[in-house]
Amino acid sequence: MPKPTVVPQSALALDEMIAFIDHVFPEINHGGRSYLIEAVGPGTCRVRLVYHPRHLRPGGTLSGPSMMALADLALYVAVLSVVGKVELAVTTNLSINFLSKPEKADLIAECRVLKAGKRLCVGEVSIHSDHSETLVAHVTGTYSVPPR
Repeated sequence: MPKPTVVPQSALALDEMIAFIDHVFPEINHGGRSYLIEAVGPGTCRVRLVYHPRHLRPGGTLSGPSMMALADLALYVAVLSVVGKVELAVTTNLSINFLSKPEKADLIAECRVLKAGKRLCVGEVSIHSDHSETLVAHVTGTYSVPPR
């Protein structure tokens, strides 16, 4: 018989997470709020990249670096939702598959932690345009968490 799964409580509430990210990355929203953390749960989060023409690349699509930054931030938030306020958790791997051309709209990243170990956390991020369920990118990543 399989062991019952215990769902941990989120280490940080939504308002606490937003305040922490604003504190450790004060430059992230320089010139206006670009990233909105919309939801945080135990090992999950939803982060929005607000559409702006500065995120476009030639050809009129949202750039890969913009999507990668969104995915990396979402993964960081999801990891912190498990481990708490650990400023120095860092990306050790980020792999992205671009699946379709995003619309000229906000991008939504839905992230979940797949495994949270003592030193490494692995997660995945699905990115889609606002008001569309079509995935524009799928990302997997690993974060290293320093000893506490």
